[in-house]
Amino acid sequence: MLGMIKNSLFGSVETWPWQVLSKGGKEEVSYEERTCEGGQFATVEVTDKPVDEGLREAMPKVMKYVGGTNDKGIGMGMTVPISFAVFPSDDGSLQKKLKVWFRIPNQFQSNPPVPTDDSVKIEERESITVYSLQFGGYAKEADYVAHAAQLRTALEGTATCRSDIYFCTGYDPPMKPYGRRNEVWLVKA
Repeated sequence: MLGMIKNSLFGSVETWPWQVLSKGGKEEVSYEERTCEGGQFATVEVTDKPVDEGLREAMPKVMKYVGGTNDKGIGMGMTVPISFAVFPSDDGSLQKKLKVWFRIPNQFQSNPPVPTDDSVKIEERESITVYSLQFGGYAKEADYVAHAAQLRTALEGTATCRSDIYFCTGYDPPMKPYGRRNEVWLVKA
């Protein structure tokens, strides 16, 4: 636990590599089209719980892994954003299922430490192209759903996105009260 807190407060922060392909907007919604690099990710999947509750279960597991609860006992530093996949229903509400994706820092990409918690998995993910909408505050499920709907509306007629999944992201530690950065990423179809 101490390693997790130390890592969160004093550890290095690496940005998940991406390239902005274009910028767009419609009315009051501004967005970016990005290609996000793939690589090795630590993942935790939670089912049968609403998104906010699932995150409260999954995030500490990922943070402990990053902070040193792994076979090497090493804190790796943070990579931002931390993303989690959500799965919308036909009505736009979210299913009781999510998957947190933490990109392993570059230094550990070729040989990531093995998690000691069986619920934390290391998975390879290909690069993805997304449409990203940024917003502030302490984001909850309702905020992500509302911003995903705004972005879908802004993209109508100009882009095609997957309807079965999207990503919600956060860049800031929980103790940061102001200037918080969150994003919704709709995956380009």
